Amino acid sequence: MTTPKSNITVLHWVIFIALAVTWGSSFILMKRGMDVFSSDQVAALRIFIAFLFILPFTFRHVKKEFAAHWKGYLGMGVCGNLIPAFLFTAAETGISSSLTGILNSLTPIFTLVTGLLIFGNRAGWLQALGLLIGLGGAVGLVLSGEDDGKNTHLWYAGLVVIATLFYGLSVNIIKSKLGGINSVTATVWALLFIGPPAGIYLFTTDFVSRMSLGQAWASLGYTTILAVFGTALSVMVYNLLIKQAGTLFAASVTYAIPIVALGWGVIDDEPVSVWHLVFIGVILAGVWLVTKKK
Repeated sequence: MTTPKSNITVLHWVIFIALAVTWGSSFILMKRGMDVFSSDQVAALRIFIAFLFILPFTFRHVKKEFAAHWKGYLGMGVCGNLIPAFLFTAAETGISSSLTGILNSLTPIFTLVTGLLIFGNRAGWLQALGLLIGLGGAVGLVLSGEDDGKNTHLWYAGLVVIATLFYGLSVNIIKSKLGGINSVTATVWALLFIGPPAGIYLFTTDFVSRMSLGQAWASLGYTTILAVFGTALSVMVYNLLIKQAGTLFAASVTYAIPIVALGWGVIDDEPVSVWHLVFIGVILAGVWLVTKKK
């Protein structure tokens, strides 16, 4: 597998923890955004507001390193931001925010899978074992709870799994295609690709009319926090972490994300069982093997 460019430092761990708290809180923020707006509106808002936030950085970074790296920017924007944003909010219309956050911990596993299948990376037998354990834990988690009698929760959980696959693909794209690019430049270009289409789509919906509903401004506020901290700023520092500490260390931020997401779920009175804790442990055991150094 790809090795880090340097040893893991205290700063890398600070970034790691900050990202875990930020992204672990993103699932409850999506839920609160959908108190008023539809799932696709929250996703489009998240991308569009993040795009508006990075506009002041555009003039400094937009002229840098475009021709040779535009495919990487596009891949980062679409695979790492646009598609997952819509998949996660769609999933939360059928499963809890805490379950969504737990399943998000599959990201390092799909970082390994896409690295093997698309980018020619190599894996040892421990990583292969971790892959099987992690996926087995995810299956057990989904089958153990939130059953409505019709198994529709399987469909919504599947959307989260697909989103983590795209996250894993994006991690490898950033490392292989954008390794020498300033993280702010990469984020600016990624959001420039996807922000305008998201905004155009948003205003073709009934978003404006929903702004007259009660609690609309509160939902907009939650989504703005999600966009600024969960997308724009976090993507910048995440790209930096990938380039300095390596793909698998960066992807392993998902170790802590489910703990934060589960905590918010408990606070919000979502159904949480002992099986959630058991299968979190199984999934994270798989992730640990996947990210374990040879």
